Amino acid sequence: MSNQQKMNGSVIAIITMFFLYAMIAFVTNLGAPIGVIWKNQPGIDGNNMLGMMGNFMNFFAYLFMGIPAGKMLTKIGYKKSALIGIAVGFVGVLIQYLSSFPEGIPGFCIYLLGAFISGFSVCILNTVVNPMLNLLGGGGNRGNQLNLIGGTLNSLTGTLTPMLVGALIGEVTKTTQMADVNLVMFIAMAVFALAFIALVFIPIQDPELGKVTAETKFEHSPWSFRHCTLGVIAIFFYVGVEVGIPGALNFYLSDGTDK
Repeated sequence: MSNQQKMNGSVIAIITMFFLYAMIAFVTNLGAPIGVIWKNQPGIDGNNMLGMMGNFMNFFAYLFMGIPAGKMLTKIGYKKSALIGIAVGFVGVLIQYLSSFPEGIPGFCIYLLGAFISGFSVCILNTVVNPMLNLLGGGGNRGNQLNLIGGTLNSLTGTLTPMLVGALIGEVTKTTQMADVNLVMFIAMAVFALAFIALVFIPIQDPELGKVTAETKFEHSPWSFRHCTLGVIAIFFYVGVEVGIPGALNFYLSDGTDK
């Protein structure tokens, strides 16, 4: 393969990673505005706690997928881990789309299943996208710069997602349905599908692949490091604030239209 072909492949891979950075925020931040729809459905009847369950299921998945995602990364490498994360994300969004067909509690349960599976995807992608983008940038300052750009896209998408969903929904009433945001689901599935196809055909050298096996023994547990333990506690409270405030704010702002 020529240097020009390698460079073109790297550019496409970097752009794909940027899209995945955005998709992480997109899928994560769907929960709050969609929760406003579900809390007004028959059988839920304005229950804010149930309305927040989509967000809860999304992050609850991290509890089950966090450690397996890390092990997956060391055993099968960045590229395959990213492909699995993308495929799982597509399935999760597809299930959320299917929840628009049954009404009431059955549809809500299907939606929660989709949110939970989407959480698996976001957890895997969060684990792989940062180091993979750093790798594509060649490490060092350039790799860090690419991650800063990806982080900016992530934050921007997280801000714009509720606005996009809100624009599609309009005024929230008891007749508002999941079908009103089907366009958002189609966009998400299309981005996941295109990212999967692009990544399949891009050759990526994975320097860490094969370095860790089932026989590898580590000298220390992550929990033996004080900053790791404190970091876990800190991020627990941070995520609660990050997710809880916009979710509760959405419910508060929509209360006037719940009549």
